[in-house]
Amino acid sequence: MASTQKTVIVTGASQGIGAGVVKAFLARGYDVVGTARNATKSREVSASDHLALIDGDIGQFETAQKVAELAIKKFGSIDTVVANAGIFLVKPFTDYTADDFRTLVSTNLAGFIYITQLAVKQMQAQKTGGSIVSITASLVDNPIAGEPASLPMITKGGLNAATRSLAMEYAKEHIRFNAVAPGVVDTPLHAEDSNDSLKTLTPMGTISSVEDIATLLFI
Repeated sequence: MASTQKTVIVTGASQGIGAGVVKAFLARGYDVVGTARNATKSREVSASDHLALIDGDIGQFETAQKVAELAIKKFGSIDTVVANAGIFLVKPFTDYTADDFRTLVSTNLAGFIYITQLAVKQMQAQKTGGSIVSITASLVDNPIAGEPASLPMITKGGLNAATRSLAMEYAKEHIRFNAVAPGVVDTPLHAEDSNDSLKTLTPMGTISSVEDIATLLFI
């Protein structure tokens, strides 16, 4: 259990890793605000006294504002952000379109920037520190020939760089920045892929569970 009641914002919270993170924080006694395009229609998490769900595109600043305002109004603080919302498009580099690139940047980068800016400002006002965790990807540093994902990795790599820079910028204010870079995770993203084929993409020949990733946030 958390020693004091704290509030966590989770983006991409309607399914997969995001929903697992929401459940993990709730189980440890936190208040949570979960957001996604269809968060209120999620089959994995449901609103409760300690969980507020709000729909919206986190790549739009107006959505980030509404999420931050809801967290403060309903629970009184913002103490942690798990920037999980992300889009992953696999195709040859020359097949990516301008629309693909704009979509990836909007969700993967702008979505992180907007909610993190608002959260950091609130953490500074609270003067109690805080934590920002971005969910990136192991493919950034360990590309796989059979998994062409150059454009998504440009955005995920940007998150890695931003995380290192921001960790230094806000260290003295006790606002921590970390990145979790999963490999293959058993989520709806891979619903149409066979486990055998997915296992060939990992050095250990195993697939991580959503719970595995959520647990890393508390180590």
